[in-house]
Amino acid sequence: MTLSLPDLVSAAWLAQHAADVVIADVRWYLDGRSGREAFAGGHLPGAVFVDLDRDLSAPPVPGEGRHPLPAPEVFAAALGGLGIGHGQPVVAYDDAGGSIAARMWWMLRAVGEPAAVLDGGLQAWPTGLEAGPGLVRTAVTREVRAWPSASFVGTDEVDRMRAAPGVLLVDARSAPRFRGDELAVDPRPGHIPGARSAPWAENLDPRTGRFKPAEELGRRFKELGAAAADVVVTTCGSGVTACHDLLALHVAGYDRLALYTGSWSAWSSDPRRPAALGS
Repeated sequence: MTLSLPDLVSAAWLAQHAADVVIADVRWYLDGRSGREAFAGGHLPGAVFVDLDRDLSAPPVPGEGRHPLPAPEVFAAALGGLGIGHGQPVVAYDDAGGSIAARMWWMLRAVGEPAAVLDGGLQAWPTGLEAGPGLVRTAVTREVRAWPSASFVGTDEVDRMRAAPGVLLVDARSAPRFRGDELAVDPRPGHIPGARSAPWAENLDPRTGRFKPAEELGRRFKELGAAAADVVVTTCGSGVTACHDLLALHVAGYDRLALYTGSWSAWSSDPRRPAALGS
């Protein structure tokens, strides 16, 4: 029987189905801390470590941002090396509200693979953790699946789309970064003109650290204009936390969605691209 995998799963669900899925630890830190070291210090039993920079991104390239999308054959090889076969359900988690794990969810779903995010992440896990290098799964060979063109957009396409009727561009960065008040991360302050601010952290219930109910997420994005849009394009700093907005949108029932892979790190590196300041 094929396992039915929703977008989000609870810790109780994962504990019950741990033998039926690949548990992927996708911890990564903007401040330079090592996700792999955090994994070795304690991870969900049976989890494999997935490296955002190596497995879910290509090396940074000028004009393509800090986390470019890997070539399809590179992504297929990375999944195969992790022992993730075709059709094998994956539950990804992190310790940052799903803001990193959602990148793996989006990439897998884009190529037709079953994937979910652990709602609440590492903090929601009720039982003991394992320490050490983790499980080594047997490598498998995977066929290469091309990235669907409708699911990912580049800088030139975003420049054409941002003022087009029927397109909503939402920015998942924090409000201070969107406004241009915080300069520690981004090469230039501000945001893509025409974008709406939709910080990823506001998809979560601050009391529990879990996603808000679908109805509440639906109201949030409807207020931003998603209900009237033909397509919603998400952006952030480098195409990672933008996937959290994609996940929240999908939970809320939206399905015409796309990721701007280069995001602000690509857009702002080109002095020809305009930048807007303020809210």
